[in-house]
Amino acid sequence: MLLKIYEENPSSRHIKKAADTLREGGIIIYPTDTIYALGCDLYNLKAIDQLAMLKGMRKEEARFSFICHDLSQLSDYTKPIPNEVFRLMRQLLPGPYTFILEANNNVPKSIQRKRKQVGIRVPDNNITRAIVEMLGNPIMSTSIHDTDEIIEYTTDPELIYEKFRDQVDLVIDGGYGDNQPSTVLDCTGGDIVVMRQGKGLVDHLLQK
Repeated sequence: MLLKIYEENPSSRHIKKAADTLREGGIIIYPTDTIYALGCDLYNLKAIDQLAMLKGMRKEEARFSFICHDLSQLSDYTKPIPNEVFRLMRQLLPGPYTFILEANNNVPKSIQRKRKQVGIRVPDNNITRAIVEMLGNPIMSTSIHDTDEIIEYTTDPELIYEKFRDQVDLVIDGGYGDNQPSTVLDCTGGDIVVMRQGKGLVDHLLQK
């Protein structure tokens, strides 16, 4: 199913449809402030297995991110965040950034890597955050890569729907997506390290 939702004023009925699909164990494709992503309910193990299968890997090997509604959800899944990191998160989020943080015991063991870490995102996208808010917990998420050797990410939701219509339960058309992923910041060591430079600019903020 292809569902059109407008970011400027998301329909509560359509947002509920997306949240219900996730709650029932479905896989959705949805827009973010960067590229389109695949997502499922964080607590549905069967859906997580399916998500990993769509990525062609075991869930223990997949680099999934948690899509949160706001910073208030972080303490449910992470160990205490250093003040310096939290100040940076408050400055940058919502925005095109993924923060790698130390995971606590609330993160399902079935998706924990050997190093207990979790990638956290709070996208600057009204559709995404409305879905997470209505769902009541984060979305387990991974980006959609294009098989084209030149175009790394598909930006047209209708083309995404044509490709994935038989593999997912819902594709949300939130307009054309971006073709840059999020900037990934590893905050698990003594210093904040840029692991991937994406859409979000951050170097000037990390200079001491």
